[in-house]
Amino acid sequence: MRTSSTIRTGRTVKRTTRAAATLAMAALTLSLTACGGDDDNGGGDSGDKGGGTKAPASSVTLPKLDGESLEVAAVWTGTEQKNFKQVLTEFEKRTGAKVTFVPAQDPIINFLGSKIAGGSPPDVAMLPQPGAIKQAVDKGWAKPLGAEATKELGENYSQGWQDIGKVGGKQYGVYYKAANKSLIWYNAQVFENAGAAEPKTWDELLDTAQMVYDSGVAPFSVGGADGWTLTDWFENVYLSQAGPEKYDQLAQHQIKWTDPSVKEALTTLAEIWGKKDFVAGGASGALQTEFPASVTQTFTGGDQPKAGMVYEGDFVQVNIGETKAKVGTDAKVFPFPAVGDTAPVVSGGDAAVVFKDSKAAQALATWLASPDAAAIQAKLGGFLSPNKSVDASVYPNEVQKKIADALIAAGDDFRFDMSDQAPQAFGGTPGKGEWKTLQDFLKNPKDVAGAQAKLEADAAAAYGG
Repeated sequence: MRTSSTIRTGRTVKRTTRAAATLAMAALTLSLTACGGDDDNGGGDSGDKGGGTKAPASSVTLPKLDGESLEVAAVWTGTEQKNFKQVLTEFEKRTGAKVTFVPAQDPIINFLGSKIAGGSPPDVAMLPQPGAIKQAVDKGWAKPLGAEATKELGENYSQGWQDIGKVGGKQYGVYYKAANKSLIWYNAQVFENAGAAEPKTWDELLDTAQMVYDSGVAPFSVGGADGWTLTDWFENVYLSQAGPEKYDQLAQHQIKWTDPSVKEALTTLAEIWGKKDFVAGGASGALQTEFPASVTQTFTGGDQPKAGMVYEGDFVQVNIGETKAKVGTDAKVFPFPAVGDTAPVVSGGDAAVVFKDSKAAQALATWLASPDAAAIQAKLGGFLSPNKSVDASVYPNEVQKKIADALIAAGDDFRFDMSDQAPQAFGGTPGKGEWKTLQDFLKNPKDVAGAQAKLEADAAAAYGG
């Protein structure tokens, strides 16, 4: 039902499996290539160490906008917001415009609705879901990209990343930021103490978790207070186990959440979520742990951190950067293990969408589609660009370079985050829909049938049947 799904439907399993295997093999080399201790920039709050304030060579033509003022809204906070502001500062230097960052709340589509109702929409907003882009278009809020932004996008992005930002055949979104959401990060000292190795399959992951548990550390840290982390867990298990065709069907609600494939995935998840003491703090503790804390508690505490592993995307490096751990030495990573025949490759992203069709807003969209803009934030760590014109050498460590290379090498063959494709009421709203049901399932992993029934009822209401 949504435009973004058209880039996936019709693909053969063979093509997707090959691309997934390519990405998985690249990811498998991450910890090996990052074993050296000379990567001082661990990603994250690295300040200017990555050269983020130095103006890159210009590859994009921007208009003079002296006296113009712009507002950019995004839900980003902390280091992520700080680093993005450096990108906006460079735009100001090149154009003469003044850009104000407007902190938004989740769900951002509701935040934008209130701003628009009050007559003060931002000029540009960073939308984290294709579903949100479609909603903004359907409501008449979003404006199509102009010729310059579309040209820049066409030169620097694969067709797949362009198509995700289209609605009704028109280009609305520039996917400025991407994520590889098929990674598990681990505390190297914990693994060494436990005698554990990086697993390649789900069964090996369970064995590794048991070894970590036996060494006296909870195997997994789960940021259950943020429902989106739980949807990401599910998507990786489901994609690998059920396969890409089923994934596409469930993403479009062409099959129901009561399908046996969903039962199998939830049952598999329960092998970790329902295992006593496998999750730091138990279910109640996980449900009170927000995503940033789920990372930092894995890499603090010396030999006895609260957990040995934490699942999430490449952006975990931002939060590792808030600890003393160094990526590649203290903090290492392996690809999400294969539950089925191949390891999953799930991606996400944030798109710049114009809400005021002005010369300045279109110029900012053009800027964010350029390799110049992406290179600034890439140097600072904790950031991944789908822009194929960005030189991987700008990333601050070997781990991030390999993740970036793998994303670009995938071309059009990837699966976008399933919950981000869904209507926001189902896949992107705190305390509702999939987020809430998976939080309830984390609390009671034995109730697979109940979780399926609730997921289907909420999906049916959100998708319209």
